[in-house]
Formats: sequence, structure tokens, C-alpha cells
Amino acid sequence: MSSSDDKDLGFSTRAVHAGQSPDPSTGAIMTPVYLTSTYVQEWPEKHKGFDYARTVHPTREALQKNLASLEGAAFGLCFASGMAATSTVIEALSSGDHVVCGNDLYGGTYRVFTKVFARFGVTFTFVDTTDLNAVEAAFTPQTKLVWIETPSNPLLKITDIRAIAKLAHAKKAKLVVDNTFASPALQNPLRLGADVVVHSTTKYLGGHSDVVGGAILTSDEALHKEYKFLQNAVGAVPGPLDCFLLLRGTKTLALRIERHCENAMVVAKHLLSHPEVAKVHYPGLPTHAGHEVAKGQMSGFGGMISFELKGDLERAKRMISSCGIFALAESLGGVESLIGHPASMTHGSIPREERLKAGLTDGLIRLSVGIEDAADLTADLDRALVRSLKA
Repeated sequence: MSSSDDKDLGFSTRAVHAGQSPDPSTGAIMTPVYLTSTYVQEWPEKHKGFDYARTVHPTREALQKNLASLEGAAFGLCFASGMAATSTVIEALSSGDHVVCGNDLYGGTYRVFTKVFARFGVTFTFVDTTDLNAVEAAFTPQTKLVWIETPSNPLLKITDIRAIAKLAHAKKAKLVVDNTFASPALQNPLRLGADVVVHSTTKYLGGHSDVVGGAILTSDEALHKEYKFLQNAVGAVPGPLDCFLLLRGTKTLALRIERHCENAMVVAKHLLSHPEVAKVHYPGLPTHAGHEVAKGQMSGFGGMISFELKGDLERAKRMISSCGIFALAESLGGVESLIGHPASMTHGSIPREERLKAGLTDGLIRLSVGIEDAADLTADLDRALVRSLKA
């Protein structure tokens, strides 16, 4: 099914079919894994649309069309990791360009911005993007991009995409949204005014903790051409089996996300009422500062939660090491539930003073709520909370 055929179809239908047709030579319903690095040409520069696999690959093409359809984008590009996709967006900038960036974001993004691209003359200002005045004050005449995560990692802050897009465009800048936490099943930033969407496809899009990847989606043809040039020139492309696994993952995205959201709401409410929990960050709770904005731009609140225990850092470490179902591990978005300590794991590359300034305390705990039975998940957390009391 081509992307031009699917505009009136529902999300679940597009997730299963967009970009994919039965193999014409065999009728195989699954997109083949084309294990080839090159293609035979009939004549110099005369071929069947494929010349070298870094440049173009049929399994990757299917995935790119599938993800573009899910995000409502005209174009999609896939990469070997979420960080490769992130880096490609910044590689399109030049020395002297400036980026306004959210101050609550994935630690790997902060690291590559400040430790890699800053060396080449691209500058970054990190602000609370839920504060429109702070965002506007951060602009300079050299600002080319605004980079946001919403919900953010790990504090689940909600940024008003429409408002930030309007501000960015008034300043002649582009808005990039890392949509990894929400996934296109819950939020489509391009339809809210964003220019570019970035994903770590490792997370909800893959959904099974068995593949690493990234993607850039846009309807801006000029930007797409620049990113496509960089995709080929730099070469951080995914392998065909990775693309196959991601296509397998997107087919069940809608079903999985529904269960993630249901379970996360149960877990968030349970933690909110727990006497040993000091604070819960989940946009689905009316107590969350961004709840109303989230309701206006998301169709659900996602499977990510963060919270703070009563007690010290050592108690938090005991708690996350005492779970039986929640696995202590990096990453998120898989069918299995994960628990982590951002300050020492996913966000360890951010200096402590910067983390604290953004509100990321040493005792913050992050949950990726899976699709297990919700009662088992809350019971597992309760047992771990009891065990954490014993020094």
C-alpha cells in the first residue's frame, strides 16, 4: 500500500499496511529482508531504482514509508540509532548556528550537543520549554532550531507544541520534536505545527527491546533532501534485519500503546496514594502541571512515569534493586516493565548541577510500564518499597 493510498485509513490499519505490499515474486505477505549490499545494473546509471544499499534499500524504504504514514509526514528516513537520527538533524547546521533546547531531555542528546557539536561551533541554550517566555528570551539572531521533548525525559514535562511552533516560526526557526515518549500512536507533532519529528525507534516503535534504530520524519522537502544527503554521506543507516524487526513492531503499536497507557494510569494512581512516595510525575494525573496541555495534544498519556520516594538516595537504590517484575535496565518502551535511576543511568552524562537546576533529583526513579497485568506491577512495586525500608 503506497503512502498516497492511506490518508483516509485509520492508524491501526496504516501501522499494519503502510509502505508494504506482498512481495511480487513470491506473494510473501511480510516485507523481505534483502541481505544485499549492492544491485546489478543493466547499464551505467540504468537500474531498478537501487544501486548501493547505504544509499537506498528496499526493506528500509518500506519502513521509512510506514513511519512517515504514522506521523502524517511526506518523508521518512531511518537510521542505525536514535542518536544517529538526532545527530543528522544537527549535522545540517553550520558553525555559528544556535539551538534553543529543552533542559529536561535524554542524557545522550545533551551529551552529543555539548560534547560533540559544540566543538564544531554550534551553540545550545537549555531552557524550560514549558515556559514560553523563557524560550523566547533564549533566541538569538543565530537561532536556527528549537529542540523539544514532550513528554520530556525523565520528568514528563509537557510542552505546548502549537505555541512553541508559532514562536519558532515567527523567529524564522524550525521546530524539532523528539516524539519518542509519546510515539505517533498518541501524538503527531507535525500536525501541531512542528517541522521535524525525531524518534528512537528502539523504544515504542520497535516495542520488544530487540532492535536499535532511529528515524526523522518531515513534510519539509528542503529539509528532507538535506537529511537524506547526510543519511547517505555519513552512512549511519540501519541494517535490513533491523528494519524488518521494526516493521514487525509497528504492526502492533496501537494495541501495545493502549495497554501501556492503561497500566501506567493504574500504576501512577497507586503511587500517588502510596504513603512512601513523595511525588509522582505522570501527565495523565490531574495533579500534573501539564495535564491540560497534554489533553489538548495527545490522545493518551503514555507508559512512562517518574516518581520520588520519601527518604534518601540509598533508599531509592535499594528500592529499584528489589523489584521482581520491573527489571533494572536502561531503555524504555518494550512490552516488559523497566525501572531505572536517571541520575546514574540514562542521564548520568548531564552534570549534577544542571540536572538539579532542571528538577532532576538524585532520588528520582523512572518507570517504563509494560503490558503485564497491572495488579502484578503494583504489587511488585509495593514489595520493593517495603524492602527499601530495611537498610
